[in-house]
Amino acid sequence: MATVLIDKLLEACVKQGASDIHITVGQPPVFRLHGRLRKLDTKVLDAEDTVGLMKSIAPERCQRELQEAGSSDFGFAYGDKARFRVSIFKQRGNIAMVLRQIPNEMLPPEILGVPDVFLKLCMRPRGLILVTGPTGSGKSTTLASLINYINERVDHHIITIEDPIEFYHHHKKSTVNQREVHVDVHSFAEAIRRALRQDPDVILVGEMRDLETIESAITAAETGHIVFGTLHTNSAQGTVNRIIDAFPGNLQDQIRTQLSTSLIGVLAQTLLPRIGGGRVAGYESLVVTPGVANLIRENKTFRINSAIQTGGKFGMFLMDDCLFKLWAEEKVEADDVLAKAQDPDALARKIASARRGGMLDLDNNNEDEDE
Repeated sequence: MATVLIDKLLEACVKQGASDIHITVGQPPVFRLHGRLRKLDTKVLDAEDTVGLMKSIAPERCQRELQEAGSSDFGFAYGDKARFRVSIFKQRGNIAMVLRQIPNEMLPPEILGVPDVFLKLCMRPRGLILVTGPTGSGKSTTLASLINYINERVDHHIITIEDPIEFYHHHKKSTVNQREVHVDVHSFAEAIRRALRQDPDVILVGEMRDLETIESAITAAETGHIVFGTLHTNSAQGTVNRIIDAFPGNLQDQIRTQLSTSLIGVLAQTLLPRIGGGRVAGYESLVVTPGVANLIRENKTFRINSAIQTGGKFGMFLMDDCLFKLWAEEKVEADDVLAKAQDPDALARKIASARRGGMLDLDNNNEDEDE
């Protein structure tokens, strides 16, 4: 019964383009469609249903981990239609699951709206590029797109370290080895250390969760590799602070110096419902110029936002300016833009004045920032 049900759910999810399936006791399965939750018109699940659904897709090792630790994550393929990243966990003594759909095809960075400057940065011989944002903001999609961009253009050795593996990459011009934490290797930090002996050009670190992983990633970037990493931070300035704050006080000066030479770009992102269906990404772009590197080294990170504001000619822009542009181009509603803004009051004033003035000239608006 459960297998039939899970197949039907997965089929409907792929067909409708839902991003997630929520399965929990006491309500029917729930889809997340274009960012909003929708209950399905089927039976309310009981404890037996959720256990059956979980057992129909979870590998043995994850079922064991669920019993011992209370939760487990894994990835699995639904035929050749899609892949899913699954989190199974206990709540109130029952089993619950969330399945995130990972599309099979990788969209080119241009279609995702990734700023052009990041396509240049990822072709550099060394440096750390961070893609940041809250859970579900599309970081994995952006990273897969950038890795694929490199894979199609240059003969590199790319190593990805993920938990679990999300997008499957095929060898194109590059050779791609994908290592799954807990399956192929014990931890992120260990995988990065080992990777340095595997002749890599590009290393993707799925998550920079702890001090050891952050340290290993920075070292790898310093020693002549392009390293991609992700963090759950909402802004470029916040990302730099988060990394420095992860270290004990006596090491922070040293890490500022290391970061100022290894970090080359931060792309913060968020997803908004697109008018007419689907979703659209809003970005904030920080490129580490010599000026920005000085701010990091001299502990003046509070000035990074103004550096972004005046760095338009280097491909930098703030999240709120990008959100304003998405609103002005009538891609998203004002309410959705304000919900994701770093400074909602200032953005609301800007939108109000644009409405009064019959719309600002967007191009001129951006040129002022370059001065």
